[in-house]
Amino acid sequence: MQATAQRGEEELASSEFLTFTLGQEEYAIDILRVQEIRGYEPPTLIANAPPFIKGVINLRGIIVPIVDLRIKFHLPLVEYTPFTVVIILNVANRVVGVVVDSVSDVIRLSPAQIRPAPDFSASFDTKYIQGLATAEGRMLIVTDIEQLMVSREMDLLDSPD
Repeated sequence: MQATAQRGEEELASSEFLTFTLGQEEYAIDILRVQEIRGYEPPTLIANAPPFIKGVINLRGIIVPIVDLRIKFHLPLVEYTPFTVVIILNVANRVVGVVVDSVSDVIRLSPAQIRPAPDFSASFDTKYIQGLATAEGRMLIVTDIEQLMVSREMDLLDSPD
């Protein structure tokens, strides 16, 4: 009986994450940050924007900046396909879109399943990685998408002070 109660508590404490792929890696972000998932459509280019900002789209009257996470994460560029999607996020009271290779599914992870990211010293920045999780035999990089979007390097949103 105690094991059942403990499992129930663990399920209550667990959170749902949207998983997506970039290259060979699979990432997970908090589903509560996701507003919608759309197919990729070429955005309107913005002059002097950083390379990882593909441009903006008009989403039902809201101008939404589109960030290519492949470029941001220094991954090789690929041609966009019908599977390329934009995840529309609501972070720091703003709407922003991120381009990913594909969306996989929604999974539930408990805090115990998320292990801290290894410390790679100053050569590799892990401040946007909440941890690493294994689910259904897959290794997931659990990303703090809000922290990434409000970071100084992104210069997209005002930092929540």
